[in-house]
Amino acid sequence: MTSTFPDISISTDRLVMRPFEEADVPALTEMMNDELVTAWTAAPHPYTAADARDWTARRAPAERTSGRGIVFAVTEFLTQRLVGTVQLRNTDWRTLATEVSYATAPWARGEGYACESVLAVAQWLFRDLRFERVELRTAADNAAAQQVAQKIGCISEGVLRNAWIARIRTEDGGWTRIRTDLLVWSLLPEDLDGAHDETAEDSGYAAAYPDWS
Repeated sequence: MTSTFPDISISTDRLVMRPFEEADVPALTEMMNDELVTAWTAAPHPYTAADARDWTARRAPAERTSGRGIVFAVTEFLTQRLVGTVQLRNTDWRTLATEVSYATAPWARGEGYACESVLAVAQWLFRDLRFERVELRTAADNAAAQQVAQKIGCISEGVLRNAWIARIRTEDGGWTRIRTDLLVWSLLPEDLDGAHDETAEDSGYAAAYPDWS
């Protein structure tokens, strides 16, 4: 049985999901220092160019070769600019299930790129690799990320209490860690029916949730 993802790129009309490259380091560094990324992810802060270089050259490729998952740089088809990332992790090859996480660069929000990229990866998983389950976990206070999960057709399954450490701004402008619940969402092959059309047709989505879409 296959136990690693193929080294591939996935394309939509607007986006290309591909492996990270050395040329992505400056944009990745800037994206990962954004306040929303800092708040809701476990990425180092401040996120340095050395962190980005280590991620693109060593850590991201190792996710695929180890069998744990795969990391995609999300880029605009026309400009080739980095607009986000999608990562599959904690992959179970026996049950054909994996967890997806994603982030969108501040300069690319409001375009629906998170929905489009995660849907494209899910479609590839279900149709080409015959996966049976994709799981998402969103912090309880991250309403915009929850809206993305809903828009791509995910079903809410429950709450993992006190299961995540987020970061919030302090009065002096620094950051402090807080514990928070995680909402668990799942996406199965049958859940994708109509999800893409709904996302594309809802023009109010980007305006309502510009920070994370």
